[in-house]
Amino acid sequence: MDWNSYDAALFDLDGVLTPTAEVHMRAWDEMFNAYLASKGIEEPYTDQDYFDHVDGRPRYDGVRAFLASRGIELPEGDPSDSPDEETVSGLGNRKNDAFNAVLARDGVEAYAGSLRLLDALAERGTKMAVVSSSKNAPAVLEAAGIADRFPVVVSGAVAAELGLAGKPSPETFLHAASELGVTKERAVVLEDATSGVKAGRDGDFGLVVGVDRGAGAEGLTAAGADVVVRDLEELLP
Repeated sequence: MDWNSYDAALFDLDGVLTPTAEVHMRAWDEMFNAYLASKGIEEPYTDQDYFDHVDGRPRYDGVRAFLASRGIELPEGDPSDSPDEETVSGLGNRKNDAFNAVLARDGVEAYAGSLRLLDALAERGTKMAVVSSSKNAPAVLEAAGIADRFPVVVSGAVAAELGLAGKPSPETFLHAASELGVTKERAVVLEDATSGVKAGRDGDFGLVVGVDRGAGAEGLTAAGADVVVRDLEELLP
């Protein structure tokens, strides 16, 4: 890969820089399967449901998309809803509590290959930002010890505050490029979720890299990835 063709790298966080996708997957699994069991629904939530309906999307969008796949419709509720409330927001907040509990208990470390790429890009002066659907992105970056590497972090909270549409819309990536002062044509999007890859493609960025942490190379390519790798170390200049 020729990094001389690009001025910036826009990284998704979970599954690209840190293995927090695994924490998210466990939290979603526990929350959804407990909910389905409480409703007497025998068909369980699976890892494939995560990749098909949840991965890369803002939390409430993921709740809504999965429930729709099971023919379940709940009131939207409000972001201030208690995790005990049976609303889209309530279930989303229930999952968030589970995620924070696991993060506090187990912590998180950045992927070694991702750290090597970050070091190499910093050395060559490539601008870098994190673009994550998670409102927990700043806490995860701090826990992983890499928060100081990114002058721009567009988290789910920032997107909500600015009224930016979440992935698969390209709005959050476009905002990050603008904040870094680079054009989309000179920016690389790095994503492990098909929704994020689609955002990069629809935003017409210079290059879209799919990172296969489980979504599958075929799915990432179909969503619009120009290149698919298993580890960011493969992209070292």
